Amino acid sequence: MRSPIEKKETMMRMEKRKFRIGELAKCLEVERFVIRFWEKEFKIKTTRSSGGQRFYSEDDLNTFKTIKELLYQKGFTIAGARKQITNPSKPKNEKEFTVTPSQRTVLTNSHSNTQKLHDPLLLLRERLIHLQRLLLDHVRAWLAYLLF
Repeated sequence: MRSPIEKKETMMRMEKRKFRIGELAKCLEVERFVIRFWEKEFKIKTTRSSGGQRFYSEDDLNTFKTIKELLYQKGFTIAGARKQITNPSKPKNEKEFTVTPSQRTVLTNSHSNTQKLHDPLLLLRERLIHLQRLLLDHVRAWLAYLLF
């Protein structure tokens, strides 16, 4: 049986493992609203103080780390990440399902495509400006001819 001192030390260690939303957001390098959003979307139950302050455990931190990895590194959608967290190891008789990359992944890919188009578009812009100047010169010459 543990002594009162050991019990107190254990309780203190447990208390130290509680995080406020700001601390959790800092650990995960995300904004507070993202934590609240994930809490709602993934139905994560938090401990609250009598004043309504959220407190997160070490397990909650690990869950949020997993969510962040699934969404940001692996390109899962919210629904796909929810399925992965709910059923981390799929039973053998369950059908395969494909997780669609999130919009973030799609945007990243389209950004690289945009970069490939950048130089040809700049060249085209320069040519159009040159043609515009030539046209303007011809219009001025024509107007001068008509007026004099």
